[in-house]
Amino acid sequence: MSRVANAPPVGTVSHILARWSEETPAAHALLSTDRAPMSFADLDKHRARVARALADRGLSRHHRLATVLPDGPEAATAFLAMASCATVAPLNPAYRAADFEFYLADLRATALIVPEGGAPEARAVALARSLPLLELRPDPRRSGAFDLLGPGAAPPCAPETPGPDDIALLLHTSGTTSRPKIVPLTQRNLSASARHIAATLALSPNDRCLCVMPLFHIHGLIGALLASLSAGASVIAAPGFRRDEFFGWIDRLAPNWYSAVPTMHQAILGAAGEHADIIRRRPLRLIRSSSAALPPQVMAELESVFSAPVIESYGMTEAAHQMASNPLPPRPRKPGSVGTAAGPEIAILDNAGAPLPAGATGEIAIRGPNVTPGYENNDAANAGAFTRGWFRTGDQGYLDEDGYLFITGRLKELINRGGEKIAPREIDEALLAHPGVRQAVAFPVPHPSLGEDVAAAVVAKDDAQLNEASLREFAFGRLPPFKVPTRIIIVDDIPKGPTGKIQRIGLAKKLDAALAQFFEPPSGATEALVASTFADVLHLERVGRNENFFFLGGDSLRATQVTSRLGARLGLDVQVIAVFHHPTPASLAPELDRLCGAVDIADLAAELEKLPPEERDRILDELSRESP
Repeated sequence: MSRVANAPPVGTVSHILARWSEETPAAHALLSTDRAPMSFADLDKHRARVARALADRGLSRHHRLATVLPDGPEAATAFLAMASCATVAPLNPAYRAADFEFYLADLRATALIVPEGGAPEARAVALARSLPLLELRPDPRRSGAFDLLGPGAAPPCAPETPGPDDIALLLHTSGTTSRPKIVPLTQRNLSASARHIAATLALSPNDRCLCVMPLFHIHGLIGALLASLSAGASVIAAPGFRRDEFFGWIDRLAPNWYSAVPTMHQAILGAAGEHADIIRRRPLRLIRSSSAALPPQVMAELESVFSAPVIESYGMTEAAHQMASNPLPPRPRKPGSVGTAAGPEIAILDNAGAPLPAGATGEIAIRGPNVTPGYENNDAANAGAFTRGWFRTGDQGYLDEDGYLFITGRLKELINRGGEKIAPREIDEALLAHPGVRQAVAFPVPHPSLGEDVAAAVVAKDDAQLNEASLREFAFGRLPPFKVPTRIIIVDDIPKGPTGKIQRIGLAKKLDAALAQFFEPPSGATEALVASTFADVLHLERVGRNENFFFLGGDSLRATQVTSRLGARLGLDVQVIAVFHHPTPASLAPELDRLCGAVDIADLAAELEKLPPEERDRILDELSRESP
């Protein structure tokens, strides 16, 4: 064994690269879709060459280098090289100028690295801030090789090798509910997490990963790239996720596993039928899923299509990615679970921070060598996140008797419907059980009396014909009435964040146009009667035939008022559950017709409509005098 191979297991990024450069120098480390591979020896030499180029420009160990690079091999080698000699902060190339203004200032970046001639908005912001700008010029012959162009930021200095406790990577939290927080991750954090993932997946030099995750995100950087390299395995740095090219890459480059978020897996399944021959010819050893909950139905379909085990893991930026993972066969994988602790310790805490027993639901907490030492310059966030050495993830869940972790929801994403806490994942899974549903995401919408109500967006499978009424009826067979979405909208695509992950918070605003209703007057006497009753109870001027009682401000109390008034007016025993099942005049009217005979109700409603308004109101008042 070499001197580097005998280094402490928790080391630095440079230790990982140097080890395999010594042990398997000619083995492929990095591949791309269009150039010759880079070996481990060449990768380590490239790391040293970049460190020298940066030092010549006065940039070394304690400097912060922001990068704005498209996905692909140069993004991979830039991260590896710069994390080995300085602190790197990869930024999403899709950001706009205002985003770059915020992130570059918040990070206190020392320099910005962009592609030669590219990233115009980031470039303009850097120039306006007098931030040193370096351009990356790729080598057209070899995957990941590049030169750095541009002036120095300071007088030349000697390259320095960071230690295990130096900061290697800076990332921001998503900031969906508050100002994004800076997450500093040390060399020790990164190498520990990479080692944990490699052990979980039993990675070896015989493995090859297809990296389709963005290389500004912890999942791609650590879950695919660094984890593979830490085991001496190779990585294909794809130019992002492209469904139409995915199977071509599988066929040409022969990876034996890939890691992705659930929305990517669902897109891959949507195209798999056209590529059955490639799936047979290029079998995968495993498929990994992380960064969002994988619906059990999707897991089962992936395993059926690819004949490979699907390993769902649980990760987050503050843990340098992986916290828990389902194990490889023959150990059991439990659908709906993210597996057992896979690196850090895991506990379930109550509100006071005390550990809870198996089966009890509380906040998921972790501690271990891969966990960030704390948010940067944010004492308030650290005080709320760290309790007695445990990092509180903000996720809710429980551990079963076997130590498998089940996540019941993100605490911030729980829908508070009139005091009832609803975990949207349960609704997702109920809708995904429908044979025509490809994707389903439940999310909160504002409600005037309940605070929040439940809505869902659904993407249909290719040939499926779906409608809202049938989907709600399907959900009623699997969920308590108060959890059934008040609105289910069918869309071609569900808006996603930059990593392909769906963000429930803010989804209602993104889907506002689809949720909006155009007024359509009631059709027929029974619908008119239901609509006028909805309007009376809700104190509205009018209600259209397709407008949802609960979206208009209704709740269970007002639903009782509706059924009582309709029952008194029509001589029916109308159960309140009918309004939950049929919340629009167009859907409730046929149910009333069915209960008492369409002719009788229609005749009564028609006769009432013929009366002068004052007389009609007097009769209706008398009929409903004792109703709530």
